[in-house]
Amino acid sequence: MLTQNRIQKIWIPSKDDKPAVSRGTTGAPHLANPPTVIVMVGLPARGKTYMSKKLTRYLNWIGMPTKVFNVGEYRREAVKNYSSYDFFKADNESAVKIRQQCALAALRDVESYLTEEGGQVAVFDATNTTRERRDMILDFGSENGFKIFFIESVCDDPSVIATNIMEVKVSCPDYQDCNKTDAMEDFHKRIECYRVHYEPLDPDQYDRSLSFIKVIDVGRRFLVNRIQDHVQSKIVYYLMNIHVQPRVIYLCRHGESMHNLQGRLGGDSGLSPRGRKFSGALSTFVKEQNLTDLKVWTNQMCCSIQTAESLGVPYEQWKALNEIDAGVCEEMTYDEVKEKYPEEFALRDQDKYYYRYPTGESYQDLVQRVEPVIMELERQENVLVICHQAVMRCLLAYFLDKSAEEMPYLKCPLHTGQLYVL
Repeated sequence: MLTQNRIQKIWIPSKDDKPAVSRGTTGAPHLANPPTVIVMVGLPARGKTYMSKKLTRYLNWIGMPTKVFNVGEYRREAVKNYSSYDFFKADNESAVKIRQQCALAALRDVESYLTEEGGQVAVFDATNTTRERRDMILDFGSENGFKIFFIESVCDDPSVIATNIMEVKVSCPDYQDCNKTDAMEDFHKRIECYRVHYEPLDPDQYDRSLSFIKVIDVGRRFLVNRIQDHVQSKIVYYLMNIHVQPRVIYLCRHGESMHNLQGRLGGDSGLSPRGRKFSGALSTFVKEQNLTDLKVWTNQMCCSIQTAESLGVPYEQWKALNEIDAGVCEEMTYDEVKEKYPEEFALRDQDKYYYRYPTGESYQDLVQRVEPVIMELERQENVLVICHQAVMRCLLAYFLDKSAEEMPYLKCPLHTGQLYVL
């Protein structure tokens, strides 16, 4: 028997003529594919943790529960006071034992997360530079029925490595009591400890049967080997679109519309007098920023286009940026919705993220629609996005790493922009 979930308006199995629970605590669907362990590979200061965090944020945003397990944090917990790079020498037997125990502890937590806590993807963030370590992880995956996907970051550009060490590594807890010069010197020696025994992934012989992507020189080139499913495909697609160049992203709602004045949902009305005044102020602000090659994106709705037109610069329209579709409730006030559809009004309050308007959309639907915009934002440099409230909440949730529960309640007042320097 099937019954329709009232919040999401989808058909789900029933048990004993009672509606089955539509989702677990994470809100994610039950997938036939086994969980995935993403295994980072590479020398220190190659951006592994940066990629781990960005990838985790993206996968969580699209509804795939993901968590990072950074072995360095386990090591800092086990060894409170870091002394020097000697700890990472291969002939330091006591340190090798500690590092192995930390890796095993992290894997135990990975297992718990994927089997007991509802996780779908775990990121095992460590150097994993030897085949012995990677074989151990492969055995771990085989024993637990997890898919293993490797991400190797390869970079020999001295300027990139030096920048990463200076901006990230010298400020980490290991060097909180060191000056920058000493920290830089120690970390370079730490890298050499790993380099001596580094065995890169070999796509031609030893590792040809494994699933992995090599990210070469911070995304200048990629090597992809044996992609097995849609999860790995998503990972590859995302990694091939991100970059580390500095840029700014402005997120801004359109100027006040006539429907905003009337408190009506959706619709396609033009700007109010106050909205036109805001558009002029936005134009002045954009000119003052004097940004190189600023791109302006808007949706295909009247008030957003009118806002973009006032800037006097070329802009691009995205249908994907259109406001959430309120279905049968379009152009109604909340009071009218409450009077005409009291049950729908109550259901929306129960779960605002998953609630789908009859013949309309939910925030969950909106995330899927906006995903290509996020991907293109990651590819671009300076961008101004002019959109509506629900869409702006989706974009904000991605950049601020907010949960599905938080997303529908993010504050996005009219005539107030958001700036992100990336």
